Amino acid sequence: MSQQINLFNPAFEKRKQALSALGLLQGLGLVLAASAAVVWFGARQVAALERTAADAKVALDAREAKRADVFARFPVPGKDPLIAGALGQAEADRGALVEAGQILQGGELGNTHGYADYFRAFARARVNGLWLTGASIAGAGKQIEIGLQGRVVQPDLLPRYISALSRESALQGKSFARLEMVTAQLPAQAAVSAPALPGVAPAAAVAAPVPRFIEFSLQSSAAPASGAGAVKQ
Repeated sequence: MSQQINLFNPAFEKRKQALSALGLLQGLGLVLAASAAVVWFGARQVAALERTAADAKVALDAREAKRADVFARFPVPGKDPLIAGALGQAEADRGALVEAGQILQGGELGNTHGYADYFRAFARARVNGLWLTGASIAGAGKQIEIGLQGRVVQPDLLPRYISALSRESALQGKSFARLEMVTAQLPAQAAVSAPALPGVAPAAAVAAPVPRFIEFSLQSSAAPASGAGAVKQ
């Protein structure tokens, strides 16, 4: 005969817990409270942003109104045709002046500095026993013509004077193509009598010696130069 032993204990059976209505209501209340808090916080943030945007709009409107008032009181002038024409003329004048300066610096118009450098060169290249009685300068640049007239006590002094002229910067590259020399003398001076001495017969009058010299003429061209810069003595 078999015997069955019942080992089932109801205490160890897994029990299902059912939520009560009170618990459900409490959970739902917590969810609603949390949602309300989130909504309230979001509403505050949105309200703050809306107030910031409203303030910015007010400031922008104020600036726009101020800008419109400034433009109304001080309208921007349009392009004045008279001023534009004056500016165009000024630019044209400036271009003409620049072109004229380039022409002057390039030497296309010849001598623009006068003849003072030539006369200073004549004065610096002095030789004892030689002096000038006249000078003439005509033309400009490479076409300039120079004429010199003077006197010299010895013929060999003239080449020394010409060599001294050739060392002057103003006369670099210049040469003389014609030379004329004529012997001359000063007008005769009155006779000089020796003073009478007591008891001595007066001496005969003695004529003063007449110095002799050579007149010369130098020309840079075959024909005598004439024109601007002429000086005669």
